[in-house]
Amino acid sequence: MSDETRAAAVRSIVPLEPSPLAPGLLLGADVELGADVAIGANVVIHAGARVGDGCTIQDGVVLGKPPTLGRDSAVAGAPVDRLVLEPGATVCTGAVVLAGAWLGPGVIVGDQAHVRERARIGAGSRIGRGSAIDNDVELGERVRVQTGVYLTGFSVVEDDVFVGPGALTTNDDTMARYPKGAPLRGARLRRACRVGGGAVLVPGIEIGEEAFVAAGAVVTQDVPARAVVMGVPARVVREVGDEDLIERWR
Repeated sequence: MSDETRAAAVRSIVPLEPSPLAPGLLLGADVELGADVAIGANVVIHAGARVGDGCTIQDGVVLGKPPTLGRDSAVAGAPVDRLVLEPGATVCTGAVVLAGAWLGPGVIVGDQAHVRERARIGAGSRIGRGSAIDNDVELGERVRVQTGVYLTGFSVVEDDVFVGPGALTTNDDTMARYPKGAPLRGARLRRACRVGGGAVLVPGIEIGEEAFVAAGAVVTQDVPARAVVMGVPARVVREVGDEDLIERWR
């Protein structure tokens, strides 16, 4: 096949135009870039994305990517708005942030992380390298999500929560054998709770305010506020002391 024939057989998935603002930068239609935005090499910003003042977009980032969903997806047909990065947000090398996500002021999304449509990440929160924030997840302010975490769809994470490396949440008890239209149940992590590395939370679990989940625990029941749980399955072993409450560590 000649180069001309090959070019004729290939079609662009979305219209993008080269921009002189950064090496290899491609922009879609109606992209808004604020003042003092820093952009690395080989960045793609899809149509309609809004990048606020003072944001940093590192090498190889993809912003505003349209979601690709199967017809049987639980969120197929749900509306997807524009991607918004509020002032001072940073998206690190190789990360992908989909259309419809919202990153609050000062948020940092780490290298190779993935943030899906309708996810909302509150001001000052940090998303670690290679972590995945699924669709319709809500994160509060000052949340710390470490490396390799998966926050499943429809989860709610309140302010000042810590999620350790490799922690995993789930939202489907049936593993794709639920009736059509049945709701999925994400996790709910209450204010200032802490989830240790490698912990697993089954669908619909709530971790109470200021609770502590030990590393490697498998949480099959709701955890009361200020409880310390550990083991498989996780069991309450004591209470978080006053000296460890978030107010002592600000």
